[in-house]
Amino acid sequence: MLKKYVLAVVVVFIAIELMNMIFHGVLLSGLYKESAAIWRPDMMKYMWIMYISTICQSIGFVYIYYKLVSGKSPFRGVWYGLSFGFTVGAGMGGSTYGMIAMPGALAVSWFCGSVVIFGIAGWIAALIIKE
Repeated sequence: MLKKYVLAVVVVFIAIELMNMIFHGVLLSGLYKESAAIWRPDMMKYMWIMYISTICQSIGFVYIYYKLVSGKSPFRGVWYGLSFGFTVGAGMGGSTYGMIAMPGALAVSWFCGSVVIFGIAGWIAALIIKE
């Protein structure tokens, strides 16, 4: 089962990174350009922090599913992912909006994107980790 856990972590990490590239790099690029004044001018220099954060998040996300979700199935994986995404998205979108002068549309997008991305990640984890 450990091999499935490690495989799920790797696949979930890759999937989240690909979805983030599409979501942030393509779908939200206009909102980021409109609010360029609030972001680091050298943000790409710090992308390694985002990769470490995402791998840690993937490890924790898959571990919680692996250890705590019973009756593992793609349906439960999606619901787990949606719940996780709701929690992460509320913190990411809502808390950040309360701290910095970012567009409200970006905060809502971060929330919705987190729910969708982790819903898909939960489905992927469930396809790999079965009872």
